[in-house]
Amino acid sequence: MTAFHHAVNLGTDMLELDCHLTKDEQVVVSHDENLKRSTGVDVNISDLKYSELPPYLCKLDVTFQKEGQCEGTDNRIPLLKEVFEAFPETPVNIDIKMNNNVLIRKVSELVTEYKREHLTVWGNVNYEIVSKCFKENSDIPTIFCAQRVLLLLGLFYTGLLPFVPFKEEFFEIPMPSIILKLKEPEKMSRSQKFIIWLADTLLMRKALFDHLTARGIQVYIWVLNEEHEYKRAFDLGATGVMTDYPTKLKEFLHNYPA
Repeated sequence: MTAFHHAVNLGTDMLELDCHLTKDEQVVVSHDENLKRSTGVDVNISDLKYSELPPYLCKLDVTFQKEGQCEGTDNRIPLLKEVFEAFPETPVNIDIKMNNNVLIRKVSELVTEYKREHLTVWGNVNYEIVSKCFKENSDIPTIFCAQRVLLLLGLFYTGLLPFVPFKEEFFEIPMPSIILKLKEPEKMSRSQKFIIWLADTLLMRKALFDHLTARGIQVYIWVLNEEHEYKRAFDLGATGVMTDYPTKLKEFLHNYPA
């Protein structure tokens, strides 16, 4: 919650988070289902009641920044409703981490209860999860799952994309080239480097982003933490980027020509 407050106070336009369901059916904000990495305790969120969840470690690694760490004293895993209550005017991007009908229903009920359909987008890389989200509450915009991203790319490169309608409103993809920053390139095989180069070449296309944004589909690229990554994303026409360092992004945007 401290990180969310810091980001919103800086002027962040949207928060991105992940949701799981506890044993007593509370919707919590956590990336991992298993809490070993973030709390040091080898337990699953779904096996514990909310009151039984262990606290976060005081120091956590920043996944998308090599050797990056964050520290803090706010070590409680928050409920999704706490985020909604703390930031009633801030859009929230929700990744439904588990293919769980109760989780999807509970998130939908919270969005409806707090009247946030216009401030929420949800989904997952999994096709079935996104399909269930849309069926549960079609008033909440959805993201493209991995399968639909591949379909969209196929249509783009065959010239058929302008003729095919899509119900998704958010195109959220990684910048493949950042993998080279996170891993040690000298330890990667030629084939691994080629696959990364190919994925980056196919996905990072200005013509694709321009077409999608012209259709009202927002384009977000994740997770970017360096100035040159921000610049590349916005030069390509991305609507926005996801970052672990909102202060750094704000400083970049202050100097980036509108």
